[in-house]
Amino acid sequence: MNVRVSLVAAARGCSLLAERFDDDRPPDPAGWRALESAAHGLVPLGAAALRYCSPGPRSRATGRALGYAPLAQPALRECDMGRWRGLTLAEVAAREPRAVELWLADPLATPHGGESLLAFIARIGGWLDTRPADDGGAIVAVAEPSVIRAALVYALQAAPQTYWNLDVRPLSTVTLTGWSGRWHLSLQAPA
Repeated sequence: MNVRVSLVAAARGCSLLAERFDDDRPPDPAGWRALESAAHGLVPLGAAALRYCSPGPRSRATGRALGYAPLAQPALRECDMGRWRGLTLAEVAAREPRAVELWLADPLATPHGGESLLAFIARIGGWLDTRPADDGGAIVAVAEPSVIRAALVYALQAAPQTYWNLDVRPLSTVTLTGWSGRWHLSLQAPA
């Protein structure tokens, strides 16, 4: 039995340099404009039998704007960044440079007091593996780019450090096909 899980990255909430860990902001004006422009290609994914989203404001707003009426999934929340929540990477690096180095180098490290990269990837993978496999069944999930990166690392059984080499842009999509423990990345040609 196969299931097809299309992951849609939430619209941007701020410029890349202003991104904060566990950012609670909805899409910014540029994010709304990009969403309006990309909607024609993303709306058809809403025909999926099951529609989910991360619980964050950007993902919920993106899913609603696309007409998905998604169900928020707590398992699809961003990585728990502990005391770094609300700070930019630059702010944390200025205050705790060694902690940032450790966090980037060791997937088990939790210098922020939150969730390790490995635990985050496992949580997202656990969500993927519990999706109902219904031959040809389709699921769409709107999530933060970090969640999609974690899903890709898990699905491809890549080394956790691969997470840092994946770039998921707002409103980009990727599809995973398969079932628990046997996922394949599916890239579609433009329609």
